[in-house]
Amino acid sequence: MNLGSKDYIAIVQCDIVKRQCSGYACEKAFTDRSGGFAAYPRDKTYRVLNMSCGGCCGKAVHRKLRNLVRRLKKTEGMGKERIVVQLSSCITKDNYHSLPCPHIDYIKSLIGKVGLDVREDTCINEKSEKLRAEGVYASG
Repeated sequence: MNLGSKDYIAIVQCDIVKRQCSGYACEKAFTDRSGGFAAYPRDKTYRVLNMSCGGCCGKAVHRKLRNLVRRLKKTEGMGKERIVVQLSSCITKDNYHSLPCPHIDYIKSLIGKVGLDVREDTCINEKSEKLRAEGVYASG
């Protein structure tokens, strides 16, 4: 996937975690192009949208992303090939918020049905990485 050809990033956060998390660490990781955003070109401007998965089992992701694709196409002429979905670390990794999402494969399949590219991870917390290395957290 060529991230330079993307213009729009939809960050999907766990609905349960989003109730207590502002998303600051994910936004900072994007701004710094660190963690899961390290591969994004620094000299490119992206539009970024944060959304929740909609709650377990994540089925709302399909509906929300279809709405985003439809609106971007209708109002701005932007095709889905210019959109990438970034699954937040609260979904992809065991961390202080929670365990990895048990529905991650289902969520990825829903994103695939919309026809969008998907990437994993946003903020990679050093303390959580240390705990993963020590076996306290799962490596997922």
